[in-house]
Amino acid sequence: MDALKTIYEHRSIRSYLDKEISKDTLNSILEAAVRTSTTGNMQVYSIIVSQDEEMKKELHKIHFGQNMVLEAPVVLTFNADFNRFNKWCEQRKAEPGYDNFLSFFTASIDALIAAQNVAIAAEAQGLGICYLGTTTYQAQKLIDLFKLPKGVIPVTTLVVGYAKEIPELTDRLPQEAVVHYETYKDYSKDDIDRMYEYKESLEETKKLLEENKLETLAQIFTQNRYPKQMNMDFSNLFLEVINKQGFMNQ
Repeated sequence: MDALKTIYEHRSIRSYLDKEISKDTLNSILEAAVRTSTTGNMQVYSIIVSQDEEMKKELHKIHFGQNMVLEAPVVLTFNADFNRFNKWCEQRKAEPGYDNFLSFFTASIDALIAAQNVAIAAEAQGLGICYLGTTTYQAQKLIDLFKLPKGVIPVTTLVVGYAKEIPELTDRLPQEAVVHYETYKDYSKDDIDRMYEYKESLEETKKLLEENKLETLAQIFTQNRYPKQMNMDFSNLFLEVINKQGFMNQ
């Protein structure tokens, strides 16, 4: 399948067939991660492959009971990982200096680029994927489950498998909403109204507002999906994990 067509037709798949992914197919998908762009060619990321049913049951609990974790034949957890690189440095008479927040951010970028390469490779081979945002919320529990050493932090998870059903394409903002040429062009009130007009006019949006008894779609995000207090609580928990895993030396 053409790479652009694969990207343009991306859908988040949340329901999977009871069908295994062949070893060759899985290996080719993982090879896409190995070949991904990476900071300084350091490859400061790692991937935990979960296929065992008992392990997936534990992951199901950690990821807030999302059934796709049980249904999908493969669950991939992507980690910011300086552990391996640090050990290599020490074994080669080099002093690593990667116990800081910048290094965590660098490794997170590596891990996320690798995850997106895997997502595209999987979809190009007829598989479906879905990202799990619960990874950072539950980072400490995942660290405990996977026995991750210092220098390793989960940053995202992909479930991968054959789709049971194909949903409609999800709406997206127009290109002008996210692309800026030469310098950043801030948004006027009219710009915001125009860019969000389509999203706000969808029947799905109207249904959401009716169900939640709210006036605007923005309120769905700020009051229901990602309220301030929840963001603060999970932010503080994640900062504790980043510190505990050795990335907050100042």
